[in-house]
Amino acid sequence: MPKFSVCIPAYKSRFLEECIQSILAQSVGDFELIVLNDCSPEPVERIVSTFDDTRIRYYENEHNVGAVRLTDNWNKCVELAQGEYLVMMGDDDRMEVDYLEEFTRLMGDYPDLDVYHCRSIVIDDQGRPLRLTPSGPSYERVCDHIWHRLNQWRSQYISDFVYHTAALRSRGGFYSLPLAWGSDDITAYLACANKGIAHTNKPVFNYRSNNLSITSSGNDLEKMRANMQYAQWLHDFLKNHVPHESEKVVYTTLLNQQGQLMRRRKQYTLMLSMRSNLMAKCWMWYRHRTEFGLRFRDIVASAVKSREQRKR
Repeated sequence: MPKFSVCIPAYKSRFLEECIQSILAQSVGDFELIVLNDCSPEPVERIVSTFDDTRIRYYENEHNVGAVRLTDNWNKCVELAQGEYLVMMGDDDRMEVDYLEEFTRLMGDYPDLDVYHCRSIVIDDQGRPLRLTPSGPSYERVCDHIWHRLNQWRSQYISDFVYHTAALRSRGGFYSLPLAWGSDDITAYLACANKGIAHTNKPVFNYRSNNLSITSSGNDLEKMRANMQYAQWLHDFLKNHVPHESEKVVYTTLLNQQGQLMRRRKQYTLMLSMRSNLMAKCWMWYRHRTEFGLRFRDIVASAVKSREQRKR
């Protein structure tokens, strides 16, 4: 059994070669690389075939499944994985050469956890660094993790988490939401619900920000439907969660402020949506305001923030 399963559910080919190169160049070599071609019209198979490395395992879906149910792809990778720990990589992202080495060190410091996390560097299409994601504590429990994330004090991506594979499988894999919008959040919450989560502030993951990423693309209404399901999940989780003594204060705060925090998440989704076709999007959200519990001032405030973002 390899120590790590690094999985790439692949559809886009533009940066795939660079992504694979960054994985094969790891200073820790005890891993398998699973590439799952999601019935892509792009030359995914040809790119993978250029690498002569026995650690690569290549698979193809019979039909595309990731357009809306992206987590189906992720969970097929979970089924295929043979490693003790699992990393889900975006096909346009990349690892620093010591990504697996740093997580191995973190696991030594905090053994027996089900999830680990690293800081990231956000890069552009040319691979130039744009910004660092915020730092985090070396260890925290689930309520602190949720609190910081929903207050938008944390930025995180699917590939800056490493999961214990068997524990992830036991919970049914990655939590399913439309377009996987928030699936990485809830999957991490569930993984650290009992044991907590360990962070390293060494930025060993590179997230590529471009107009093809989930954050920048996809059906806006589906994203908002995902937010509604996220809010319901949070309500149910907090209702049933028994907090550790050290997290009782933040647990009570989450109980009291969950509606406000989820409204903030909706506003963020509105703002992202309005970065293009502002007037048309304002009208669309006004028409759907009842379905999603949106206030007129939410739409206006998000439109103003969107315009400010475009001016930067």
